[in-house]
Amino acid sequence: MTQPVDKTAIRNAATVIALRDRFTAPKVLMGQRGAAAAFMPNKFVFPGGALDEEDFDIPLAEGFHPICAERLVEGCEKDISRALGVAAIRELWEETGLILGTRGAWAGNVPEEWEDFADEGFLPSARPLQFVFRAITPPGRPRRFDARFFLVDAAEIASDLDDFSGAEDELSHLQWIPLEEVRSFDLPFITEVVLAEVAHRAHLTEPPTNVPFFHNGEEESLFLRLGGRGPLTGKEIADT
Repeated sequence: MTQPVDKTAIRNAATVIALRDRFTAPKVLMGQRGAAAAFMPNKFVFPGGALDEEDFDIPLAEGFHPICAERLVEGCEKDISRALGVAAIRELWEETGLILGTRGAWAGNVPEEWEDFADEGFLPSARPLQFVFRAITPPGRPRRFDARFFLVDAAEIASDLDDFSGAEDELSHLQWIPLEEVRSFDLPFITEVVLAEVAHRAHLTEPPTNVPFFHNGEEESLFLRLGGRGPLTGKEIADT
């Protein structure tokens, strides 16, 4: 039985930044949240959402790159990296209908929420996901998340990049937006910050050895870096 959600708690979450044509004319996949949404209404966002308890039980065909796996456990009380990978793939599938996985058959019974994914002949794979940003929602918001942002080259997506027919209705106006135009859309502040990192990494294929972490605590907000560097300098914050 699903337990009621504590709306005051900070929930772990995963967000997927799909990057298309990264070496020629980079574009990112975004959609618009509904006007009645409790969290970021009307804003254009990347596909993503909170971890479900069921995410901890789903096997991955392939895990994260070792560098990403190491950064994901840094500053955490326990290793939830596999569940984060599952959540990222699930949210991309649910909100866009796009498949991130490898060909293969599931062992045993397939959970109901993964049946359509499995019917397409795929197992979820976190290998293509690169951990590039982490951010905690500031205090005072109706929902708070500890969100990990994962960059994935759209060439790694197994399905038709322009077919969103399998998407649920949480995001509307799904589209590939050129990086040079995306700031003209109605974006959350943190999305603008993350997009700066995406623009910086658009032509880089290796996962980052250190990851920006926008830590919004009860008393102060800090830009940190996962990877042993500590707080960012004033210049780095200004450049972000």
